[in-house]
Amino acid sequence: MKQKIFSSFIILSLTAILFSACSSKEKTATEAAEKKTEETYSVELTDEQFKTVNIQYSTIEEKNLSSVIRASGMLDVPPQQLITISSPYGGTLKNTELLQGMPVAKGEIIAILENPEFIQLQQDYLDYKSQLVYLNEELVRQQELAIENVNAKKTLQKAGSEYNSMMARVQGLRSKLQLININPDKINPDNISGKANIYAPISGYVTKVMVNIGKFVDANQELFEIVDTRHLHAELTIFEKDVPKLKIGQKIRFVLNNETKERFAEVYLIGREISAERTVRVHGHLLQEDKNLLPGMYLKAIVETGLATTTALPDKAIVQSAGKSYIFIAAEEMNEEKKPEAADKNKTPEKHIAFKRIEITTGVSENGYTEVILPEGFDRNSKIVINGAYDLLSKMNNVEEEE
Repeated sequence: MKQKIFSSFIILSLTAILFSACSSKEKTATEAAEKKTEETYSVELTDEQFKTVNIQYSTIEEKNLSSVIRASGMLDVPPQQLITISSPYGGTLKNTELLQGMPVAKGEIIAILENPEFIQLQQDYLDYKSQLVYLNEELVRQQELAIENVNAKKTLQKAGSEYNSMMARVQGLRSKLQLININPDKINPDNISGKANIYAPISGYVTKVMVNIGKFVDANQELFEIVDTRHLHAELTIFEKDVPKLKIGQKIRFVLNNETKERFAEVYLIGREISAERTVRVHGHLLQEDKNLLPGMYLKAIVETGLATTTALPDKAIVQSAGKSYIFIAAEEMNEEKKPEAADKNKTPEKHIAFKRIEITTGVSENGYTEVILPEGFDRNSKIVINGAYDLLSKMNNVEEEE
């Protein structure tokens, strides 16, 4: 019995020792990883390198920078500047020279339709117009007879009714002919035609051609689309939280995708409805027309909402790496440590200056300063490198490559 208890004690003791050893190894590994991580975000310079790079320090400053709203959007045109062309009557497309991107002028013939119904409309118009002349003369004659009490009142009423009925038919046919761009006043028996011209209602550029020559198109079928690019505007999507900052007339700066050229607009209309994504549409008028711009182009914009006091640093204090922004702060000074056998008692130990890399978030930039959002717990009294930050970043990258 005593032997069993002793064996159990031995097993428990060995287990405890093994567990302690494992825990110690894990702790050591964790500390090593933490130390390695800390080293990864630090860099050291010798005193000579420090002087060569010309490191300069500063601290966080409060600056009055333009408060801005960052937004995305696209170029668009007002509905009245984007025209879809169709015909109230069907027909066969006999001619068109339109191609996408082609400029057109208002009033220019852009297509010709052919339909036998056009001939019938003109014939009926001439026929009814001729009957109208006869009925008008008959009405005048009956009115004269009525004055002399020669005819019955019923005869005069009938003549008037027939005249008014024919007048309505003539006017109706005039309107139909005008819809297909045939001038009723120029129709005569010698120029009746089954063709009708389609004219450009505005000046602009062709954006869509949806038919081809010889194709029969139905009434009101879409044929072409023309856009007037002289009235493009920037349509921005603004988040709900930023809407109270918006005012009519605020300046908008924007760039197109894959471009660096900055263009300008101003807030003209602010939407009054919040979408399901909690955003509002803002309409901005371009301050300068540009023929190279097209509807549908995507853009990134900044809306300037006024001045605001914010935490800022000089632009050259901020460096970028792998899509992130960083600053460097002075960490500490240290003397180089050497093994006793290699140490030279007559030589002064070389001094090393350490710097730590800190990730930050940047905001608006203006007049050589950039707004910065610092990590939580950052010591605002830290010595921030404002000259030589890129040299420190290069040295850090070189060290990482060597490792």
